[in-house]
Amino acid sequence: MNRAAAKHLIERYFRQLTEGCGNGACTNEFCASCHNFQPLDNNSAAAKALELFKINAKLCNPHPSKKESGANEDDDSCRMSDTDLCASKGDSDVHYLTENRVCMLLSSCKEEGDYSALVRVIGRVFSNAESLVKSFRKDEPNAAENSFKLTDEDEESQSEQSSEKLGAAALPEASPRDTDDPLEVSVDIEAVRRVYDKLLNIEQVEAALVNAIIYLTPNMELDLEYLDVYETNPDYLNIFIIVMENSNLHSPEYLEVALPQFCKAMSKLPVRALARLSKLWSMYELPHIRRMMETFQQLITFTVVSNEYDGDNLVNDDETVVAATQCLKVVFYASLQGGDVDVEHNEEDEEESESDELTLHELLGEERLYKKGPRVDPLEKELCVRSLDSITPRIPYEDFVNESLNEVVEMDKDFTFFKVNAETKFSFQTCPFILSVITKSQGLYYDNRIRMYSERRLTALYSMVQGQQPNPYLKLKVRRDHIIDDALVRLEMISMENPSDLKKQLFVEFEGEQGVDEGGVSKEFFQLVLEEIFNPDIGMFTYDDNTKLFWFNSSSLENEAQYTLVGLVLGLAIYNNCILDVHFPMVVYRKLMGKKGTASDLSDSHPSLYQSLKNLLEYSGDVKEDMMLTFQISHTDLFGNPVLYDLKEEGEQIPVTTENRQEFVDLYAEYILNKSVERQFRAFKKGFLMVTNESPLKYLFRPEEVELLICGSRKLDFEALEKTTEYDGGYSKESQIIKDFWETIHSFGEEQKRLFLQFTTGTDRAPVGGLGKLKMIIAKNGSDTDRLPTSHTCFNALLLPEYSSKEKLKERLLKAITYAKGFGML
Repeated sequence: MNRAAAKHLIERYFRQLTEGCGNGACTNEFCASCHNFQPLDNNSAAAKALELFKINAKLCNPHPSKKESGANEDDDSCRMSDTDLCASKGDSDVHYLTENRVCMLLSSCKEEGDYSALVRVIGRVFSNAESLVKSFRKDEPNAAENSFKLTDEDEESQSEQSSEKLGAAALPEASPRDTDDPLEVSVDIEAVRRVYDKLLNIEQVEAALVNAIIYLTPNMELDLEYLDVYETNPDYLNIFIIVMENSNLHSPEYLEVALPQFCKAMSKLPVRALARLSKLWSMYELPHIRRMMETFQQLITFTVVSNEYDGDNLVNDDETVVAATQCLKVVFYASLQGGDVDVEHNEEDEEESESDELTLHELLGEERLYKKGPRVDPLEKELCVRSLDSITPRIPYEDFVNESLNEVVEMDKDFTFFKVNAETKFSFQTCPFILSVITKSQGLYYDNRIRMYSERRLTALYSMVQGQQPNPYLKLKVRRDHIIDDALVRLEMISMENPSDLKKQLFVEFEGEQGVDEGGVSKEFFQLVLEEIFNPDIGMFTYDDNTKLFWFNSSSLENEAQYTLVGLVLGLAIYNNCILDVHFPMVVYRKLMGKKGTASDLSDSHPSLYQSLKNLLEYSGDVKEDMMLTFQISHTDLFGNPVLYDLKEEGEQIPVTTENRQEFVDLYAEYILNKSVERQFRAFKKGFLMVTNESPLKYLFRPEEVELLICGSRKLDFEALEKTTEYDGGYSKESQIIKDFWETIHSFGEEQKRLFLQFTTGTDRAPVGGLGKLKMIIAKNGSDTDRLPTSHTCFNALLLPEYSSKEKLKERLLKAITYAKGFGML
């Protein structure tokens, strides 16, 4: 049986289940005319029709009374809705629409003061997939004729939009048409927009459009899911192009039923079709892309706020939210492609050699949790563009984050779906653009913790087999005055002997000091390591006084192990949920994620050089004569000696001209950001990947979000901290000393606030989500005394004596935060 015949049979089963055969004495239990039949809604009827088709169930013949009423089963024009049965002779032969035909109908209806004929045609065409596919075609003889009277301004705008933004999508169709080219679609998009502009002002037509979509979408789902209709007819995509041009899709009339069903049908499109749609939309003007983004976002928000979700009723199981999120992904990639994109300049990833031996995770059946290599989104792969490739998207990333969804998603469950049940359960982490960095960091936290517990379990298993003492943690014992040497030796041994130990939970102990590491000692360890490594006297990094940022010293005499240690520290900080006070330009995080540095990255890493190169590109005079530059550049080494470097072979002999200045700029940036620091950065990245190589970090986060994970936020909102602080030992927010304490804190300058935060939490930055996520505790530590306040940084706890006056409180607190250093100071 061919596809057309199969589809025809399924439609007959559907009509039988919804309308019946018309025989009042029918005994077929699968017919709506049978007196025992339980009525079905359209969705249930569509699913049941497919089941009946598969088992070749009994199919009634239409009763004579049905035939007399005009319901001829072979007449497509009479299949779709009750309104079609009443079609008059004047409009019953209209099975597809053109702009010209709509204009004539509209004009006729206006004259008669009755829009019923137009409503019938709109209802019939928009509720029939075949009719809608044939509508508004560019190759229609009269498609270019326009009965609307346009002003000169309209015509000019229309012409600009067609030629500049839509390209070939608004031009006459070439023959033969390559369906892989998103520009080559057979629907005349500009004509569709003009038609909608006229029709959406008519209330009766709006209702017909809503009802038509509700009727159309179940059939579309069947077509796409079971009949592979797109593979046989790529023009099926026209339906989605036409419907999405409706600027009222976000209105309440559509949000209830029509738009959810349409999104479910759209989510059934194959990846190739979604990619074509995304490429097409990427060429639209910004208002059109934004309108589609807002349509899907509004549906998600409307659905989320209209329902209650909990551990048993997950938002992941809400078909409408899931389908709308998948549709939003198409717009997200359209926004990326329509913006400034760099799909080149990718760092070469070091490929790990595959081993034929089974790992212990595979032996334990945990291989799904610990898949090697980064996850790749199918649509991303089809489009050959990643979030990382985007320099500036058409729509800001923040606009794709849905706050309502972020409030109800259960990240522990979502993480399980993401890692284990990806084939059967939807995870919002497969659409990370819709999640806030706070929500994504929770998913990363679960991934890190589960990996830690797994490594701890494997260690216990190994120790039982080998008869050794178990070592379930990554333990570092260091001397405060030899912290770099001790950390370097220990971590280097671990990375060579058993790299998986780096995935264990970190425990740090300072030799000769008390304190069990529950987070605070690790924080101090990280800070001390970084203070020493970034000391300008060591010479591993250069420091720019203007930008306050560090960069790799290309002339450094330190060995690669030192840079590997820095990378390890950054990776361990993410893995152990610690915030570091590091100051790198954004290009460092872009390179860590897999991109090479380019000329645009010089703006924050080397601003003076960036401005000079920018002036060179914009210079309107004779570059060769006035600048007298060659493809040989000079920079100073660690000792201030000049170093010459040829950007091209025999660069000293090649002058920079107006014609080759862009090449000069690109090669200059390539040298500064990539080649000159290749040895140092390769070692640095190696250390970072030792900890994060199996993490979803690269898949979930953009470079700026990775910086936020590592460094925290520089924005300190102490009002938020005050609201979330808890009290213990007899204090409450109504205690006088607590009121005095917060008045004192709010009166501090920026630097004093950072010192206080460092003293209490071990870092002077806010975690992801702001200070409100810190959960600080203020506990009573005795009555009035001359002792200083103390802290347990591992618990973010401040031990505050009940001082007799506000002045004494301020004096004691300032002295404590200014001079405190070391763990367990009393």
